[in-house]
Amino acid sequence: MESVTEPIAVGRPVELSPGVIRVTAPNPGIMTGPGTNTYIVGGAGHHSVVIDPGPAMETHLDAILSSVREVGSIVVTHTHIDHAPGAASLSQRTGAPVLGFAPSAGFHPDSLLKDGDVLSVGSLHLRAIHTPGHASDHLCYLLEEHGMLFSGDHVMQGSTVVIAPPDGDMGAYMASLQKIADLAPPLTAIAPGHGLVINDPLAAIGDYIRHRQMREAAILAVLQSRPSMSVDDIVPTVYTDVNQALHPIARMSVWAHLRKLAGEGYAFTDDPNSIESPWSAAAVRR
Repeated sequence: MESVTEPIAVGRPVELSPGVIRVTAPNPGIMTGPGTNTYIVGGAGHHSVVIDPGPAMETHLDAILSSVREVGSIVVTHTHIDHAPGAASLSQRTGAPVLGFAPSAGFHPDSLLKDGDVLSVGSLHLRAIHTPGHASDHLCYLLEEHGMLFSGDHVMQGSTVVIAPPDGDMGAYMASLQKIADLAPPLTAIAPGHGLVINDPLAAIGDYIRHRQMREAAILAVLQSRPSMSVDDIVPTVYTDVNQALHPIARMSVWAHLRKLAGEGYAFTDDPNSIESPWSAAAVRR
């Protein structure tokens, strides 16, 4: 498997294991890292499944098509703009059907997938796992024969995941992390939507859970120190280890944590659907 010291090869097919190819889109950025990873399961063979065709960039679609003989189906992990828009264009160019959890603005799948559905790719099998949190429509895909999880934006290599309400839900996200940690047999690798393959998946998931628990404890402690605080009050106090340029992103995660705390009775606000609403700690858990 890959080393974290290796650079991502943008636009070039990389064979990760027998029957699995990665092609990274040329859309680097603060939210996408080196770019969005597209995975081809079935390798370059017939009727391969393309996971997350990414943005609708002709150069990226060309790179995908040059790496596969025939596209049998196109699936997306979720419908964010760096993962799903290329699906319609790739379908038009190949005639392959598009599958996903649910339709959304600009995304109109030919068929829907639910938790536990299995796609056969020759002798390989991809199982859809509903993992809401980052997005309510998020699916991971488990390549059962390899124990490899295509995680989309549920787990990423080298960074944490942004949970942006109202569609993003921290409580659902934490439950979904535990869901993949509890898979049996255990995962052997995670192929993320951004970054390199994660070769110690259970350790990575554990780190994610502990990191979120640490942030939540810090947010609650700060909230308990004053009678009323806004999200913007909390961010610089809790995210002292994060570059201030990233604080606009961090405020989304703080809001998501506060909404989770409110759901558990530890915090309250007049309007949990507004990021501007002031928050207070509950004197007694409600």
